Amino acid sequence: MSFRLKLLAVMMLVVSAITALGLYLAQHKLAVGAEQALVTEFQSEVAALLRVQQLHHATLAERCRLLAERPRIHAALEDNALDLLYPSAKDELRDLFGESDDPAKPSLPATFYRFLDSKGNLIKPKNATDVGELSSDAESKLTLTALPSSPQTGYLLRRTDRGDETVDEIVAVPIISTETAQPIAAIVVGAKPVELAQHSVVQNINNGIWLEDQLHLSRLTSWEQASIGRELEKVISSPNQAEKSLRIQLAGIPHLILYGQLNPNSVFAPAYEVCIYPLDDLLGRQRRLRWQILGAGVFLLLGAFGVSHFASGRLSVPVTKLAHETAEARAGRAEAQAALEKTSKELQRAARFSANTSHQLKTPVAVLRAGLEELRSQENLSPEGREEIAALIHQTFRITSIIEDLLLLSQMDAGRLQITFNSVDLGHLIDAQVDDLSTLSHEVETEIVGGCDGVQIAGEKHYVALIIQNLLENARKFNRPGGRIRIACHQEENRVILSVGNTGRTISKPVQEHIFERFHRGAVQGEIPGHGLGLNLARELARLHGGDLRLVRSENDWTEFEVRFRLANKGIGTE
Repeated sequence: MSFRLKLLAVMMLVVSAITALGLYLAQHKLAVGAEQALVTEFQSEVAALLRVQQLHHATLAERCRLLAERPRIHAALEDNALDLLYPSAKDELRDLFGESDDPAKPSLPATFYRFLDSKGNLIKPKNATDVGELSSDAESKLTLTALPSSPQTGYLLRRTDRGDETVDEIVAVPIISTETAQPIAAIVVGAKPVELAQHSVVQNINNGIWLEDQLHLSRLTSWEQASIGRELEKVISSPNQAEKSLRIQLAGIPHLILYGQLNPNSVFAPAYEVCIYPLDDLLGRQRRLRWQILGAGVFLLLGAFGVSHFASGRLSVPVTKLAHETAEARAGRAEAQAALEKTSKELQRAARFSANTSHQLKTPVAVLRAGLEELRSQENLSPEGREEIAALIHQTFRITSIIEDLLLLSQMDAGRLQITFNSVDLGHLIDAQVDDLSTLSHEVETEIVGGCDGVQIAGEKHYVALIIQNLLENARKFNRPGGRIRIACHQEENRVILSVGNTGRTISKPVQEHIFERFHRGAVQGEIPGHGLGLNLARELARLHGGDLRLVRSENDWTEFEVRFRLANKGIGTE
């Protein structure tokens, strides 16, 4: 095998190994990041449900506490006039059953209520229709061995008149004697539990309740409930319950399950909220992501193989020539020496050519950067090789910038980008960006005037800096030689209006309608560097801050943009 073929084989093997490793690490990192983002969003939904349930519990407990303080209830209990107990409570609890005419008392979906005596035994009502009908078995589950000293939450599994099983949320509130300050009875109110589907923005989520070693979730089949129930029984009965989530296969589709106890430290039987979410959509997105990364890798490999073939041909020419010359006699030593010098020069030119060719490749991807950095750190690498790899790493930063902008825009599209509002010194940020702008290449000399000293806005420092950076960079790039950039701001009520204007070529009317669209660059494409995301990203970030970005005017050698922010309140922190 010739030297050229060997060199080509080694170069292709190295490039293939680096590319394969980079693609694997990239798809693995992106897949794990997507799944973690979904789990985080899912957990936030479950946490929101628990907060709604806690509010629901607190509302029921407060209504029961107010009822327990009524003199008529105390009189009926302390005078042992139990026949007056339920009639006295009926009018007080009308709002719990949706019968209240008082708008200050919102109705709650209560299904029944019962009283317990001083020993925790049930006081049966004479007319169950007025207080919510319960079977004898269901009423027996309300009995307690002792009265609680504080409100208690539980869940009751019972059968309806149609024979279906249903779960009610119950709240037991003690009734305290005005004379002894000890519990003399308790009232137990049942209501329908809160469902996550009514409050969730995540699609296809199902939630139910684990009670009495059974999962109650009407949207699933009995077989699916049994499968999930067996797995839940294992983790819930385990003494170490640190993990609050698990995975399970249902009909060949992986599902994520989160669970949490609804009534910790309660005298009633423990109950768990169980939320189930199918992961088929996430897996589909991961498969599409793998194919996209694979396509980019194939395209990159083809380009790298072409460069390797060309470089190996150039590098093998002087080596082949040297092999022929070394076979000549001593008489040709002078000629051989000249050939060696020529070979050295051609090797240097070939090394520089490889470095320049690598630098000119327009298809680098950010996923190769880690592998290239590791290769560059090897001690046995020649200086020429380090220059080539450094040039490849440099080319990855442009696509990395585009990817970061696209990821930021996708977060905003999905509603997952949250702004932590602090008091931000707008003038300080503008001064910092102006200083950064002055360090760039001075292809277009511009004069920058104005500022916003002492202005505090409500926002997040990093994102506000991105907005200002985009506006100032555009004002510099699209300016004319010897032009001017003007920065000004003023307040209108609780708003701060920042304007950035510049001299230079104006934007035509047809193009003005599209300047905030993604990847739209109008007539400047190919003339001025950029990828058409800056203005769209800046406007979306401004809207997340409760403001907006708009083009004020572009005419007569002057273009001006205006961005609005909220004025900082005294109550928020500084950043």
